[in-house]
Amino acid sequence: MTRDGRLGVGVIGAGRVGPVVAAALAGAGHALVGITAGSDPDRVEALLPGLAVLDAVEVARRSELVVVAVPHDQLPGLVSGLAEVGGWQPGQLVLHTDAGFGTGVLAPAVAQGAIPLAVHPAIAFTGTSMDLRQLTSAYAAVTAPAPVLPIAQALAVELGCEPVVIAEADRVAYGEAIATATEFSRSIVAQSTSLLAGAGVANPGAFLSLLVHSTIDHALTDGGASTSGVRPPVIE
Repeated sequence: MTRDGRLGVGVIGAGRVGPVVAAALAGAGHALVGITAGSDPDRVEALLPGLAVLDAVEVARRSELVVVAVPHDQLPGLVSGLAEVGGWQPGQLVLHTDAGFGTGVLAPAVAQGAIPLAVHPAIAFTGTSMDLRQLTSAYAAVTAPAPVLPIAQALAVELGCEPVVIAEADRVAYGEAIATATEFSRSIVAQSTSLLAGAGVANPGAFLSLLVHSTIDHALTDGGASTSGVRPPVIE
């Protein structure tokens, strides 16, 4: 940790999430060390101008806080692969942003002395600066061992989010809830816009905008029904 308490932050994963998290932490005063290469370098450069592009091993070796923001199915292999080459450092913080994993997936890093944190900001990332504004009104699911839970909560706050603690045992259920909310919403809207387009509506997205947003707002307001003995419909 630097003399003023700020961290040297490196990011593994340059998709939609990693660069935004890096930009938010830089805005909170942390020093960015580097980020791995991504498929859209121009978008990353727009958010993080001049930031060094490093391979994953160098990011891990140089950083006091490593943010791992890679697809769900790649996370276990990446963590164990870096452990195999001695990439993790004793005492460094390793934070992943995946909804469906707790800190157990970071066990190979922990075995080399790293401190595991799981922080999932609950927004639909676009990978642009718009996400920084969304973070300021978002919640973040936080999972960490009890002694370091305050660190994870503090980092969530520095991202702009309100932290909500999710137990390790509940992380899979949390991930399923997030996936259901996002994937189901997208598929239903896509189906509806396709039907409207077929019916001759010129701009089905704009046509549905107010209806969809107001319906979701009402559903969120009435969401307590699902925990008060009323069973939601099962979607096959």
